[in-house]
Amino acid sequence: MGKKLKIAVDIMGGDFAPDEIVKGAAQAAKDLGVDIILVGTKSALEKSVATFSTVRLPVQQVEATEMIKDGEEPAFAVMRKPNSSVAVAARLVKSGDADAMVSAGSTGACMVAAFQHVGVLSGIERPMAGGAFLGLAPKTVVLDLGANVGCQPYHLVDFAVAGTVFVRTFMGVENPTVGLLNVGAEEGKGNPQAKEAFGLLKNSGLNFIGNVEGTDIPLGKANVIVCDGFVGNILVKFCESLGKSVSNWLGRELKDKMNREDLEKVTSKLYGLLSPGVAMGGGPMWGVDGVVAIAHGSSRAPQIAGTIKQAKIAVESGFVGQLKAELKKVQDKRESAGTQ
Repeated sequence: MGKKLKIAVDIMGGDFAPDEIVKGAAQAAKDLGVDIILVGTKSALEKSVATFSTVRLPVQQVEATEMIKDGEEPAFAVMRKPNSSVAVAARLVKSGDADAMVSAGSTGACMVAAFQHVGVLSGIERPMAGGAFLGLAPKTVVLDLGANVGCQPYHLVDFAVAGTVFVRTFMGVENPTVGLLNVGAEEGKGNPQAKEAFGLLKNSGLNFIGNVEGTDIPLGKANVIVCDGFVGNILVKFCESLGKSVSNWLGRELKDKMNREDLEKVTSKLYGLLSPGVAMGGGPMWGVDGVVAIAHGSSRAPQIAGTIKQAKIAVESGFVGQLKAELKKVQDKRESAGTQ
């Protein structure tokens, strides 16, 4: 591309902010050759300099005078705090001072900031959140995972298009399969939303294989599984808790049968297979007219570096442009058929 990409990193979001966020950003700068713009409060930025100094990497800093705290209602918080770290990072993308942004903060706050400051693609009402979250099914993505809790059937078609472009771009699957998460595999199953979405997906031109059930997700039955954000967020948090619970249980059961080092390797691997976002941390928020990547809130440095890598791939692959073109095809087809 002739120049280094600049990635704005919100260092105030996430369970382990700012230390782990800064460490991950420094690792990404070293390994990926990207320029990092750290966005945070003055005190957090001053502390972060030491981390970058140890790896001898230049870093740009942009001060944010506010931050979104846990428990704040995302939409109101972003509007009340225009100088929050997530809003400042989003504006850097909009102005072109950054090629992409990464945050491990509230998904809702990131979505609102992206909507307000970066904008969404034509025909998209709100950004979407999703991605691969089970190591057992590394080439299966689920969306929406929480950004949109109240969806119309046609929203699920947009999710399917976004997921298809994502899997093709990031996972190298030429013709990704699409499944509709439902309570049964047969056509005609589910609530009114699912029934109508089935018909829209069937006529979308995507590689739609029909309904899939929760049991099909870890088996990788479809590359793209769509559901509304209410269901998706419950699903991803259940899996996160399951990963921790099963790993802890296995550790207790085998503590007298295996040495500590081997046991930790096994339980850590199991947690990675069952828990969301452990491998790469996160990925781009879909439907945004720019690259805005969201990392899981429990991400540590390796996952932050992984999310920055996803943002870099999204920029270099022209992910947003590809998604824009694919969405237009499906939306044109829907309009010609006279449906929403």
